[in-house]
Amino acid sequence: MEEEFRALLRRVRAELVSPAEFSAYERLLELAVDGAPVPGPPAAERADRLADILVATEQPLWAREIAAFTLGVRGDRRAFETLVLLLNYREPVRCATAAHALGRLRDPRTARAAAALATNPLRTAYALHPVRLLTELRAPESVPALLSTLERLLAAPDHCWPVARACVEGLGVLGDGRATRALLAARAHDRLRPAADEAMARLRGGEG
Repeated sequence: MEEEFRALLRRVRAELVSPAEFSAYERLLELAVDGAPVPGPPAAERADRLADILVATEQPLWAREIAAFTLGVRGDRRAFETLVLLLNYREPVRCATAAHALGRLRDPRTARAAAALATNPLRTAYALHPVRLLTELRAPESVPALLSTLERLLAAPDHCWPVARACVEGLGVLGDGRATRALLAARAHDRLRPAADEAMARLRGGEG
């Protein structure tokens, strides 16, 4: 079991309050955890039952999150819609968990969805993990989305420094020369200058 999944289970367990919730949690673990102490259904049946949780009515958010994460890291694209919703959720810890699973899902729709979230000016406060996911994916959408987001933030009264810094760092990792002008503009801001200098050094290194 990978550390991200263990952290998700610890967080969810801390949220549970009633005996019914604990019972539902234990039943869900039998579907989600490989090699559980009590033998469960075959793998294909467990995946189908996890996918059913994603579309069933009146399921708690924590159950959908565990089901989507489990399916996502296993490459089951039925998790895509739920993971994208969680990527845009108001709680950063859930955004981070969704981004981790989406990075392993490798659904071709992921980059477009992350780019839409990162560039949405109404959702800037929730754009950190979409930006980081775009960097990880290295998709055709990645550089244009990071540039658009960074340029908008540099011109905005509230620069949203964590997201702007993530854009700068991502553009450095991606090493695309189209980022040069935006990175030079980022250097004008004290909070972005170290990251921008490092990103520019990466770009110059790539040219060699």
